[in-house]
Amino acid sequence: MAQLKKRSQREVRHRRVRKEVSGTVDRPRLCVFRALRHIYAQVIDDVAGKTLVCASSLDEPLRTQVKGKKKTEIAALVGSLVAQRALEKGIKKVVFDRGGYKFHGRVKALAEAARAAGLEF
Repeated sequence: MAQLKKRSQREVRHRRVRKEVSGTVDRPRLCVFRALRHIYAQVIDDVAGKTLVCASSLDEPLRTQVKGKKKTEIAALVGSLVAQRALEKGIKKVVFDRGGYKFHGRVKALAEAARAAGLEF
């Protein structure tokens, strides 16, 4: 019961954030999804409805680096990987969508690593 309430509260926060945050061609949206074990990040163009770039802790390049690391360290690796892939596609500026999660812990680590890798938001 408590899990259901927690999830519904996150969905309410996410809807509130999404009212304001929308990805365009010039500034796509960097969306974060946090599961218990893994973390996922996508760069999305909401006008076209397409995912431009994605990265997760399940990606092949990260599989060997992930073993034995903490979740926040893994999130930082995912953040730098998504930023690297976005820069390869010519995407430099994004808007950050924290997905209803608090800007803390893994979400913050992903965002700071993406900024350090060269994304602007």
